Amino acid sequence: MVAITGASGAVYGVRMLQVLSQLDDWESHLVISSSGALTALHELTMRRPEIEALADVVHNVRDIGASIASGSFQCDGMVIAPCSMRTLAAVAHGLADNLITRAADVMLKERRRLVLLARETPLNLAHLRNMTAVTELGAIVAPPMPAFYNLPGTIDDIVNHTVGRTLDLFNVEHAGLLQRWQGLKKTAALVKESVSREHLISI
Repeated sequence: MVAITGASGAVYGVRMLQVLSQLDDWESHLVISSSGALTALHELTMRRPEIEALADVVHNVRDIGASIASGSFQCDGMVIAPCSMRTLAAVAHGLADNLITRAADVMLKERRRLVLLARETPLNLAHLRNMTAVTELGAIVAPPMPAFYNLPGTIDDIVNHTVGRTLDLFNVEHAGLLQRWQGLKKTAALVKESVSREHLISI
């Protein structure tokens, strides 16, 4: 399941859906909040129907009676990308007041994987305590922080890396999204070469 809420970073949820739509063995279920749809329109100029077309099944955020609101619905987990601080707080305190937070609550009670791409900065004490609370409940808080060891050249590189790392948490096989860490051998070789040159120059 993929949920998109009103925090900045709608691109993460959209990219997740794009990748999943290309994988034959996975069925994606989508829920978008009204704020999430508004943010996606602002940041990506994508309207709700365009985003919904990327998913196999779409649910209305107000439909508490949807299939994914029940623990009897079989799934591998849920990612909220991006996850607003409001949604984080609701999940942390068990406020199943819409389909996103209800489905997240189901993931926790059924001991299934729940990943929150929490998006806010700087963080206040309420944010931090809510992150601690959901972690204690069994969720994974994975803020979409860019990695630079892979030397990203574009925003797409940064987004794809986060999406790839998130899919890793669900054991979803993917290719081409990220460069996996191979250690510092190459860097060490460059340092050694640089030191050797400096030594020659000093001689």
